[in-house]
Amino acid sequence: MAPSTYAALPDYRAYPEEEMQARSATYYADMKRRRTVRAFSERSAPRAVIENCIRTAATAPSGANQQPWTFVAVSDPGIKSQIRKAAEEVEQKFYTGAATEKWVNALAPLGTHASKPFLETAPYLIVVFAQRYGVAPDGGKIKHYYVQESVGIATGLLVSAVHNAGLVSLTYTPANMSFLNRILKRPENEKPFLILVTGYPAAEATLPDIKRKKLREVATFI
Repeated sequence: MAPSTYAALPDYRAYPEEEMQARSATYYADMKRRRTVRAFSERSAPRAVIENCIRTAATAPSGANQQPWTFVAVSDPGIKSQIRKAAEEVEQKFYTGAATEKWVNALAPLGTHASKPFLETAPYLIVVFAQRYGVAPDGGKIKHYYVQESVGIATGLLVSAVHNAGLVSLTYTPANMSFLNRILKRPENEKPFLILVTGYPAAEATLPDIKRKKLREVATFI
C-alpha cells in the first residue's frame, strides 16, 4: 500500500453568517430557474465552455478517489445522427410494449415520445460513462468503489455547471444505452450512465407546467 500524503487546505474560505445566508439564497434562486429543456437551438456552443463544465464535474468526490467517470462530448453531426437513430429504435420498443402502462402514464405529463430530434439539433451531447472497474497497465482489473454514487454526484455538478454557464440541458437515459459503447468506441469497462443534451433553448421551446416539492416535503431536521 502506498504511503498516505496530505496537504493543507489553503483554498477554504470562511464567510460571515450573513454572507453565507446571502450566498446560499442567491445560488438557490439561480438554480430554481434551471429547467429541463427538450427543444434545442442549432446554435453552436463554445467548446471552451463545455470543457470548463466537464472540468467542474470532474472535481466531484468519488469512492477511494478513483474518479470512475469518462465524459465524451459529441458535436460531430454524423455521430449525433447515429446516436439518434439507435436511441429512437430503443425508444420505439419502449413505447410500444417494453414499458408498463403505469410507466408511460407517469411520463405523459412531460410530453415525451419515441422521437428524439434534440439528439441532432443540440450542439453537444455529453455522454457520461461509469467505469465499472479500472484497467491496470498489465491489463488486469482494478476494483472501483461506489461507482454509481460517484458518477451521480459528478453528473449533478455537470448539470449545475451547464446552467451556471448560461446553457440548458436535458438528462436523457434511454432504457438500453449499450449502443453508445459501439458508436463511441468505448471499452467494455465503461457503462453508459447518462446523455446530457446541452446547448441553447429553441426560440419556440415550451415547458410542462410542473411544480417542485417544498422543503418540508423533501427534508427533515431533527
